[in-house]
Amino acid sequence: MLEFTMEQRSRVPRRPGQYLAGCIAAMLLFSGVSAQLKYSISEEVNEGTVVGNIAKDLELDKSILKDRKYRIVSNDAEPFFRVNQDDGVLYVSQKIDREKVCSQSSTCLLNVKTVLENPLEVHYVVVEVLDINDHTPVFQENELRLEISESVFSGARFQLKAAKDPDSGRFSVQQYKLNQNDQFRLEVKDKGDDGKIPVLIVQKPLDRETAKKHSLVLTAMDGDKPPKTGSMNIQIHILDVNDNVPVFSSDAYSVTLRENSPLGTTVVQVNATDLDDGTNGEVIYSLGKSMNQQALNIFDINPITGDITVKGLIDYEERDKYEIEIEASDKGIAPLTTEKSVNIKIIDLNDNAPEIEVTSFSSSIPEDTRPGTTVALISVNDLDSGVNGKVICSMSEDIPFTLAPTIQDTIFSLVTKYPLDREKQSHYDLTIFAKDAGQPPLSSEKTISVVVSDVNDNRPEFVLSPYTFYLSEANEPGTSVFSVKAFDRDENDNAIISYQVGRGGKENDKLTSFLNINSETGEIVALKSFDFETLKTFQFQVVATDSGTPSLSSNVTVNVFILDQNDNAPVILHPLSSNGSAEGVEEIPRNVNAGHLVTKVRAYDADIGYNGWLLFSLQEVTDHSLFGLDRYTGQIRTLRSFTETDEAEHKLVILVKDNGNVSLSATATVIVKLVEPKEAFAASDVKSAAKDDEGNDVTFYLMITLGGVSILFIISIIVLIAMQCSKSTEYTSKYLQETNYDGTLCHSIQYRSGDKRYMLVGPRMSIGSTIVPGSHANTLVLPDRRRTSEEQQRHSERVHSGSERQRSSHPVSTQLQWFC
Repeated sequence: MLEFTMEQRSRVPRRPGQYLAGCIAAMLLFSGVSAQLKYSISEEVNEGTVVGNIAKDLELDKSILKDRKYRIVSNDAEPFFRVNQDDGVLYVSQKIDREKVCSQSSTCLLNVKTVLENPLEVHYVVVEVLDINDHTPVFQENELRLEISESVFSGARFQLKAAKDPDSGRFSVQQYKLNQNDQFRLEVKDKGDDGKIPVLIVQKPLDRETAKKHSLVLTAMDGDKPPKTGSMNIQIHILDVNDNVPVFSSDAYSVTLRENSPLGTTVVQVNATDLDDGTNGEVIYSLGKSMNQQALNIFDINPITGDITVKGLIDYEERDKYEIEIEASDKGIAPLTTEKSVNIKIIDLNDNAPEIEVTSFSSSIPEDTRPGTTVALISVNDLDSGVNGKVICSMSEDIPFTLAPTIQDTIFSLVTKYPLDREKQSHYDLTIFAKDAGQPPLSSEKTISVVVSDVNDNRPEFVLSPYTFYLSEANEPGTSVFSVKAFDRDENDNAIISYQVGRGGKENDKLTSFLNINSETGEIVALKSFDFETLKTFQFQVVATDSGTPSLSSNVTVNVFILDQNDNAPVILHPLSSNGSAEGVEEIPRNVNAGHLVTKVRAYDADIGYNGWLLFSLQEVTDHSLFGLDRYTGQIRTLRSFTETDEAEHKLVILVKDNGNVSLSATATVIVKLVEPKEAFAASDVKSAAKDDEGNDVTFYLMITLGGVSILFIISIIVLIAMQCSKSTEYTSKYLQETNYDGTLCHSIQYRSGDKRYMLVGPRMSIGSTIVPGSHANTLVLPDRRRTSEEQQRHSERVHSGSERQRSSHPVSTQLQWFC
């Protein structure tokens, strides 16, 4: 194609030599005529190829060309063109490679300047070098090895490296083709100026057991007809097991990033998971192969954590958004890769944090404050504008306070959310968070302290309920016997407790009048000495009251059990003289045999248990060989027969003592007089012998009784220990008396307290004894066989009358007493 124009060229690209020639021509324009021709030739034409006939096209006289030195002006050592001075034809002087001469331009134009002298004429010729399809597409690698797991899903994509073709336009790479196969197909992704990118896609499930290897041929074609092609062998190795591709946790990643973010700033963390185990499930991250170099210089990704970080300067004015491609690959033998695009929007800086101001603040509120009560007003302010100045306030959810909005957007009310309880928490450090709506948001916080003041909403609580105390009788009046203790969960005056003894009932008031309680400490003092024989147990109430307004109170039941002490000495009942002294005279015949019962000393003890168990012993006797004393029964018997040399009168002093820890005792004196036997005593001797036999029988029973006492004592101790180890919460006292007397020397007194029983052990009645009313309740009397029935009757009447007097003076006594 030949174009002819007389216009002057000013925008035609030139080589360096051509620009210099142009300058020279410009200086000579004033004396010559310039004209412009345009020719087109294909690249790679042979040397000597005719480009065009300049003389003919410019209508120059061929005969004068040589004389006027018609030539090409060029600074190149080896110009691409030459002109024939004979005929004015423009020839190619060397092969022209368009890709070398115009590698960066889609249109390749070469400027040629021709000159005629005498006169000077400059003519410009533009030669367009047309591209020919002289290059074939070339892959960087002749063979590509891919490892693909057999478990990849259909549609899995593998981006391949594009082929390169130096030609331009339709002669560049236009399409890719994959050889015919059943497992894979090819998709071409158009990246605009970056060219077309082939993507290998799995279209059918792979089976390593069927085919361990697939050989594919990827062919790149340009747009010529017929097209030139370049190919690359793709060897695909199918790996076993790793059949799950990494999956990103988000369908799309779109984040914002402030400009001028420091190097190392984390933009976003992408996360992909692989359901496989072991190395097949470990995911590594990388930037996409198709990313342009500018994005690669600015962003980086941690291959382990997936953190996308800044490694270059972020300039909002230069670029306000980036789209980067992330590849997540597992560590399987044939890694699986998933691609995900991350859109990053660059924003201006939000450089002002919100300010929090607290006004109308009540630092202390009572615990009975109703929900919704305002504690403080919170004012927030942000110097930024727009969304960067919009502030959101918040607090923790697990506290009984919340922020309520007001009619003004920047003021919030701090109010109670639900009822408070000082006993659970008396102090709150409330942190108020203020965050603006900028991206990324700036925030600030402010902590205020709120004290919950106490109100009297808790009653005093006793440490124990009920209380049970054991008090020994004969306590010293005015001393502390026991104490109670209560506590109050409130504080200050609301927790100050005072104690008092509850009053209620005439009989109860009579007992509690002998008690005094310290109102501050709860220590209880007995104003009198208690007597077990008179009072064994009693119960009263203690009231604990706090000092709040109004005051609250609670009470507790106190059960007191009086413990017996050995505070009663034995009392001699026989012998007893007319003046009340424990002295008596017994007359016995001189001719009585050994073992004759002289008399029996009788005594009783008001105490119970071992404190009331009496033992007899001879303290003084004139002749130890004549008389013997039974230590349990008090019977005095002869040890041998009397002789003529024995004195006629003998004095015996008998010591009676109890078995208390500190024994108490009494003495009785018996004067034994020996008289001559008479006929009148013959019959009595026979009776005496019979009674002696009976006495021997009684002694036998007493020995059995002693063994029973020991057994009962051991059982009683075990029961008492068991009862003390498990105290009951209910105490009711019953005095239980055994009804079956088996003739032993012990009896048991049992206390019942709730479901527990307590037993005290003491002397028990013997066989043949008679229970008759006596002083201090029931009296055990052994009848004197030598007395007449009339004397026994008179004695019983005296005892009975004494018992009535004792009962009238001691109406509360329920104790059993014994006469021995």
